[in-house]
Amino acid sequence: MDSPQRLITSFGVLIASLGLTYAPIPGLSRTIYVVSGTELQETLETLEPKFEREYPNINLELKFQGSQDIVNNYVDEKNDFDPTIVIPANSEILDKLSDRMAARSSDPVFHERPRPIAKTLLVGVAWPERGAVLFPDGRFDWNRLEAATKAGTWNSIGGQAEWGSFDFLMTDPTRSNSGQLTMTLWTQSKLGNAPTATQLNQPEMRSLFALVKRSIYQPPRSTDILLQEFITRGPNDADVATVYESIALDRWEQAQTTQGKPYQIYYLDPSIETVSTAAIVTRNLGSLETNAATQFLDFLTAPEQQAVFVQHGFRPANPDIDLEAIPNSPWTKNIPGARVDLQTRTTQPPDASVLTEIERLWERAN
Repeated sequence: MDSPQRLITSFGVLIASLGLTYAPIPGLSRTIYVVSGTELQETLETLEPKFEREYPNINLELKFQGSQDIVNNYVDEKNDFDPTIVIPANSEILDKLSDRMAARSSDPVFHERPRPIAKTLLVGVAWPERGAVLFPDGRFDWNRLEAATKAGTWNSIGGQAEWGSFDFLMTDPTRSNSGQLTMTLWTQSKLGNAPTATQLNQPEMRSLFALVKRSIYQPPRSTDILLQEFITRGPNDADVATVYESIALDRWEQAQTTQGKPYQIYYLDPSIETVSTAAIVTRNLGSLETNAATQFLDFLTAPEQQAVFVQHGFRPANPDIDLEAIPNSPWTKNIPGARVDLQTRTTQPPDASVLTEIERLWERAN
């Protein structure tokens, strides 16, 4: 064989070997289904192609549901696929899933200890001129929010008559974690302490649930949908809302484009820090799917991917990451009200018994 032919043959062998190295191996390719709360949707969709390039034998299927829907759909087997990983908004929701599954079977619910992926907290958002009237001292106030909800119109609370009705938005507490946290903090402001399931059943609390439910027409099932509606509807149809800090930071440019101005972020005091927590479930999973799921969680918690979460407004699970040092960090964009260092108290999310009572009260309120 002459030299050119030998060179061509060697090159072909090299190309073939590279193909074997990077191409999916027949029989070892696996699909994993990741069911996440919608607050992580943009971040996970950004990371999906990178993960599949690094792990060509793993096909990632992302599904997004409200946090409470994640639990209900998994326990009641309402999905048309078998979830591999579930990532609701916080670990307390995973506790609820575990408790419900334990009532049905003694089999382990999770493959390993659930892992924190990213953190955020509940905040308020308002259009600047509305916020200045509702919160004249610049601080979010549940009492003034309740008074405005009762009054129903802006001119009743010092606003302009042409602003019309007062419109507060929150998610459905029977389907979404942020709606549950909203009612937890609202009742806490009246009680002076974190509510228990028993305290929630007092007449004053039942009246509050009825007031809020009457004032909100068809609350969205997820926080991201809520904020998109808030931005699209704008002042006069959507004045104030409670959302996650991450989504508020991630979508503020959309508000600037759609309404010609950004909304103002208000930090609640106290607020509730919520840690998106991932669990590998065990039902109907083999070892290959489980190993692939472990690789995906290792990928998400690596510093390079944690930086992507920061770019989408999340506080990283890794406390050593500097929010302002990440390229394109929203904390460097002068977003109205945004704070790097929290000057507010944060409390633990409500436990499973309180979440269950909040859902029950909301369903029965009229």
